[in-house]
Amino acid sequence: MSSTESSKPIVLYTAATPNGFKVSTFLEELRVQYGGPDYETVRFNLSENVQKEPWYIKLNPNGRIPVITDRSRDNFNVFESGAILLYLAQHYDKGHVFWFDPTETHYSEMVQWMFFAHGGVGPMQGQAGFFTFGTKEDIPFARERYVNETKRLYGVLEIRLSQDRDYLAGPGRGKLSIADFNVFPWIASHARTIAKTLDEWPNLKAWYERINARTGVQAGLQIPPKV
Repeated sequence: MSSTESSKPIVLYTAATPNGFKVSTFLEELRVQYGGPDYETVRFNLSENVQKEPWYIKLNPNGRIPVITDRSRDNFNVFESGAILLYLAQHYDKGHVFWFDPTETHYSEMVQWMFFAHGGVGPMQGQAGFFTFGTKEDIPFARERYVNETKRLYGVLEIRLSQDRDYLAGPGRGKLSIADFNVFPWIASHARTIAKTLDEWPNLKAWYERINARTGVQAGLQIPPKV
């Protein structure tokens, strides 16, 4: 699949999923902060399995979205959403607005919460969605198991944010970082599978509303555009 806008440095292969929104919201926040990098989007309909085609497997052997290609760095490809966030921070957030210098302890704190999301909220909520919408067979035990585990993980985030914090990582009340972008899209989809409201987790709810109100985040949630 080729693009007609070859002047843009970043190509984002994505779909309207939480993992895709992690990258698009961060890219839009970088554009608000720095005016770039500019990027173009290749939208996938995952049901068509384009992400399993040989040309895409060359970009990501795992056959998943998102992937970025950085034309400004010799067409370097990055897959896995958390790895993409770290890459974009390293190369396009030189002022450390949304991350921390790797020599700081806060960098480890940020990475810990990123790994927490990748090993916890993401896969558990993804499975909750699958057993709610993705299978023809109704399996209440599986659905309830993943919904309840996701709620437990929401509780872990609630504990963290109840400690006089606005964000997951950083000194004092914390600062908005890629640790937050990494989990926010999953929380943003809570009403579909986990809970109609976030009232059970008031600090998490306040965190969600704080991030959701940002201009860049709202722009990123529209990427890829509806067709």
